[in-house]
Amino acid sequence: MGQNIEIWQDPAIIAWTELLLDSYERLLGRSLLPPEWTALERSHALYHAPFVVVSHGTEANPIFNYGNRVALDLWGLTWEELIQFPSRATVGEDTLSESERAKMLARVRKTGYIDDYRGIRVSKTGRRFRIDNAIVWNTIDRDGIYRGQAATFASWTFLE
Repeated sequence: MGQNIEIWQDPAIIAWTELLLDSYERLLGRSLLPPEWTALERSHALYHAPFVVVSHGTEANPIFNYGNRVALDLWGLTWEELIQFPSRATVGEDTLSESERAKMLARVRKTGYIDDYRGIRVSKTGRRFRIDNAIVWNTIDRDGIYRGQAATFASWTFLE
């Protein structure tokens, strides 16, 4: 990526943003952002949205592959740190057990999305926060290939 462009301007990020938004719309039947906007406008808007959007890939221990500005700030990560960070590393110790988390992710994979997720998350610095009513959905490309999962939530409560 060139030094003079922002993350949301990178063609790969624009394409991933479209995949996130298209998957969300197909699965939930509503749009996260206006579908009539251009891909560049949507990429800019999602990256700078006032709510969290994160996603991870299909690895056995999934690694984040997208996080908007609010997500980066909330977890205290740079973009470079985020895209090397396992999503499970953000899970608080007193939230879902590994087996419960696996069941929740399997439920999303099977049903396409859930809109009632809640749990404790932990930032890079160890600051804990609770999220409620998060939407977690599968990212599926136009060929029907599963590419990972994404989540969005608009509010959180710091616990410390």
